[in-house]
Amino acid sequence: MKRLLFLLFGYIPLVQAQDVLLKQLSENTFIHTSFLQTNDFGHVPCNGLVVRNGSQALIFDTPTDNQSAKQLIRLVQDSLHCTIVAVIPTHFHTDCLGGLQAFHEAGIMSYANQLTLEFAKKSGVEVPKKGFRNSLTLVVGREKVLIKFLGQGHTRDNVVGYFPSEQVLFGGCLIKELGASKGYLGDANVKEWASTVNQVKKAFRQVKIVVPGHGEAGDSRLLDYTQQLFTKQF
Repeated sequence: MKRLLFLLFGYIPLVQAQDVLLKQLSENTFIHTSFLQTNDFGHVPCNGLVVRNGSQALIFDTPTDNQSAKQLIRLVQDSLHCTIVAVIPTHFHTDCLGGLQAFHEAGIMSYANQLTLEFAKKSGVEVPKKGFRNSLTLVVGREKVLIKFLGQGHTRDNVVGYFPSEQVLFGGCLIKELGASKGYLGDANVKEWASTVNQVKKAFRQVKIVVPGHGEAGDSRLLDYTQQLFTKQF
């Protein structure tokens, strides 16, 4: 593996491989960030989330390609000393499953919305192994992780993930950072987006930390901001 840099970011350690950043968010959650070159938005940083308990970890969204995904897998194994028990792409775009092949080659099980499997097949990309319809509960160590489809927004298949023990929500590309634009809308259901976010707010009323698909994490104000953004006329 390329060199590792261990930096101190306040009390939060930042671990960096060549193409992936891993930053601690709470005691047992970590944002992983990789990068995607796009025509419309330039070189875009893309977030995922690592959730751990004990010696096990679960990952929401893969890095954007297999090379970056291999680096993340090694970071989790070598720096967090965890076995990865599952990866969950939150929708079918490249910033969620572009590195899925690397996880499968490492023997890591993948789960996704059944629609994500269907869209991935149509797109000719690596397909998650197991599908679910509305919700899924997985266990990492001794803690539960919840995955729910609560409606359409950024895509027709977008799901969110919640780690109840630390009240951390991974909103993925359904949720915007504060001040963000509406972003890419090519596969979006803009009319239902605000309503879907409202369902997220109802489902996870105790949330303390919210992680968007792109940009800085925050609190429940990210949910409010996203809902307001898509309540406006477009």
